[in-house]
Amino acid sequence: MNNPQLNKNGELQHLLTTEGLPVRILRNILDKAASFINEAEHNEIQKVPLLHGKSVFNIFFENSTRTRTTFEIAAKKLSADVVNLNIGSSSTSKGETLLDTVDNLCAMHADMFVVRHSTSGAAHLIAQHVAPHIHVINAGDGRHAHPTQALLDMYTIRHYKKEFHNLRVAIVGDVLHSRVARSQIHALTTLGVPEVRVIAPKTLLPTMVEKLGVQVYHDMAQGLKDVDVVMMLRLQNERMQGALLPSAQEYFKYYGLTQEKLAQARPDAIVMHPGPMNRGVEIDSSVADGSQSVILPQVTFGIAVRMAVMSTLAGAGK
Repeated sequence: MNNPQLNKNGELQHLLTTEGLPVRILRNILDKAASFINEAEHNEIQKVPLLHGKSVFNIFFENSTRTRTTFEIAAKKLSADVVNLNIGSSSTSKGETLLDTVDNLCAMHADMFVVRHSTSGAAHLIAQHVAPHIHVINAGDGRHAHPTQALLDMYTIRHYKKEFHNLRVAIVGDVLHSRVARSQIHALTTLGVPEVRVIAPKTLLPTMVEKLGVQVYHDMAQGLKDVDVVMMLRLQNERMQGALLPSAQEYFKYYGLTQEKLAQARPDAIVMHPGPMNRGVEIDSSVADGSQSVILPQVTFGIAVRMAVMSTLAGAGK
């Protein structure tokens, strides 16, 4: 079956999801990201002219300061011209359709769209609609996917653990509403992680989640035992309908990451979080700011990974 993310030569044309992407493409993006990072200069990211003369449009129908900012920095590090579209005051609020908006931006000679939308599949719809020379990056769509977050997480894991084939990885929290978790699971399994665990209350797990190739735990102590990587998730309160949790305090008691719970993991385990963190709900400050936390390096690596994705797309077909 044809993959809508690849062109006829098997190159990455759009980045819409990690699901179904060949392992060679995932590894190439991670390798390219590494080339942008100067570790001798404390992970300083150099500016390069790879997207000089290209226009990147950030079109965010949902707020996300961190993701939009890192995409903007990444595009500027590649020497692209960047346009940030404030959807809240744009024509979509006046009744214009999503594709009408895209058509108008294409008429302004857009080369690449970075799209965040509350509806699953929005980025796919745009990718099907645009001309072949335009590339689309999904910066998060509904509950569906957030591929660049998953890729920067994979880069972070590889940076600290070197290999994927011998790891136990635990994803903890609101898996049900998390597009990040889905993208992480697909990327981890494709890259050869032999054991991926999800730890959550039953109310925050999708039905049949085991079909994604994960082991399910409802108890933190059991789920964290001997893991190498702990990936915390944000509680997606804005997407919850009904009372899925008794209270934030109750959630923290059973599923918040504390030093005591982290002690079940391997001594050299790393702690990750896609942000923004709810301290005292998903994670204790002593862990978030502790020696095993790699949460801030994730943000830095995210710039290099998004540079890698954009430069890979720009090179497709050349």
